[in-house]
Amino acid sequence: MESASIASNQAVRVRAASHRWKVLGVGFAANASFSAAFSGIPTTAVFLRSGYHLGNDGLGLVLAMLGLGIAVSELPWGLLTDRWGDRRVLLLGLLSTAAALAGLALFVAPSGGHVPAMTTLALGLLLVGLLGGSVNGSSGRAVMSWFREGERGLAMSIRQTAVPAGGGLGALALPALASHFGFASAYGALALACAVTAAFAWRWLHEPTPSGSAQAGVAETGPGSRAAAAAALPRKVSPLRDASIWRVALGAGALCVPQVAVVTFGTVFLHDFGHAGVFAISATMAAVQTGAAIARVWSGGWTDRRGNRRTYMRVCSLLTSVLFAVLALMTGITSLNHHATMATLFMPLIVLGGVCGSAWHGVAFTELATLAGTSRAGTALAIGNTCVFLMLFLTPLAIPLLLSIGAWPTVWAVTSVCALIALPVFPRAVRPVGTMASRARRAT
Repeated sequence: MESASIASNQAVRVRAASHRWKVLGVGFAANASFSAAFSGIPTTAVFLRSGYHLGNDGLGLVLAMLGLGIAVSELPWGLLTDRWGDRRVLLLGLLSTAAALAGLALFVAPSGGHVPAMTTLALGLLLVGLLGGSVNGSSGRAVMSWFREGERGLAMSIRQTAVPAGGGLGALALPALASHFGFASAYGALALACAVTAAFAWRWLHEPTPSGSAQAGVAETGPGSRAAAAAALPRKVSPLRDASIWRVALGAGALCVPQVAVVTFGTVFLHDFGHAGVFAISATMAAVQTGAAIARVWSGGWTDRRGNRRTYMRVCSLLTSVLFAVLALMTGITSLNHHATMATLFMPLIVLGGVCGSAWHGVAFTELATLAGTSRAGTALAIGNTCVFLMLFLTPLAIPLLLSIGAWPTVWAVTSVCALIALPVFPRAVRPVGTMASRARRAT
């Protein structure tokens, strides 16, 4: 009997260890599907402007609606995730987002001489954002439930890598679809991606069993920082009243401004100011997303080993500020002297700035979830996403105004300042408790 019990427990451990990667795969696919919409649709900005007869102000407004919808809905979705569970919320969100995108394809795509009103497009994108806001917190909570501290940084970074990966696929596919087949095909492809992901979520995503949780490594304890050790204790303070969580979330919001500026108006900048063609623009934006994906995976594993999430976030803030300051300076010099050779450097600078401005996402959201604890991770992740996507709403609205005041040098200078603001907002690193190996060495 005892040997049978041991064999049964071993089988549970094996199944739990393997199944958590399926859960991570579902989280990755869910984020990639929605990211292809909120990061991919802005890469069609040039075609949106011509196809819907929009000016820069109108373009900024309709793109901002995606961010507004996500920002407004993130916290309610996060609270609902902690109450209902990640499976129900993720399925509901993916299926309803697919339906909203299908509605855009059927009723809000230009066809023939019919051009939908800007208000209709803006409301449609707002609805997509409101429904898609469910994906971030629910998929993050699912990943946190199946991985232990010491692995979560890598797991969450892989999940967050889905954002630039999905955005990169959107940047490659959506402009081509919109220009050759119309926006109905672009919206339809996005709807199909969300629906297929929902099928995988239905098949594989579920809450871990108590025995599976322990063996899959969802216990709060383990190697890492003092914050990770604190997360092992029952939380007496709600994430909504935790100053450390708000500092990480607000710093993430400020550091998101450069990233959002590149994603939403990078194509317009390269087209209008850099005189780049469609292929060069698509390649540049795809490089931004690909580089960001690689950087997120690397940073998650690296900070897991070093236990230096907060230091990493602060370094990203400083480096991003410097890169966009250089871009602002070069853009200003080009405006004054029309140096064509300097204009050729815009694309690599956009890539470097965009990658650095988004490499920290997985690390920051791991820190948020760790501070809150798994049972309240949905709320903590929602707070972070609310701040992040609020910038996705405000930044596209601010850029046309900045363009009217001081042109592109002003835009990039302001994004540099926003990245720098995140530096003092992010909480300072605490002295690490040390890894299990180092504690063992000290004990001997």
